Amino acid sequence: MAFPEDVLTEDEHVVLHLHPHWKALVWPVVVLVLSIAAVVVGFVFLPSGGGGSLTLAVIGGLALLAVLVLTVWPYISWRTTHYLFTNERVLLQHGVLSRERRDIPLSRVNDHSMSQQLAGRLLGYGTLTIESAGERGQSVLHDVPKVDRVQTKLYELVEAFHDRHSLGDGELREILSERDKSAGA
Repeated sequence: MAFPEDVLTEDEHVVLHLHPHWKALVWPVVVLVLSIAAVVVGFVFLPSGGGGSLTLAVIGGLALLAVLVLTVWPYISWRTTHYLFTNERVLLQHGVLSRERRDIPLSRVNDHSMSQQLAGRLLGYGTLTIESAGERGQSVLHDVPKVDRVQTKLYELVEAFHDRHSLGDGELREILSERDKSAGA
């Protein structure tokens, strides 16, 4: 499920598009494997006929329910969680049946920090905290893959945004010079 391009402005382009780290899918895969194993063991060891067929049907039904709730739903949830970094803003979106999206303009990013526990350092994920001016304050992005690189890229995006939208010394002198000329005329 790709992020819809129609939410971007005309001059905006995607720099990074991420989902949470793949470790979020470890338990769903374990549940899937155990569910399949339970059905196979039931099929192999339960007697065919009367009570064995009913027991196998119950095991199959429970396995299907476990797969739907503990495997399919977490996968869809993971797939519909987006961390999008553009040249203008950071978009955070999640939700399957309902959707929540937060836009943080780069002009409002005051601070950003990252943290990694030992497991995160070994597997390459961490938590990125973005502090912005406004009423919502901090946004915490959990399980960000390659969080150290993402934080560096965010720093570069914020700096590039500020450079594009601020006047340099030469531009400021030129504006003041033109103002003085028009005031003197």
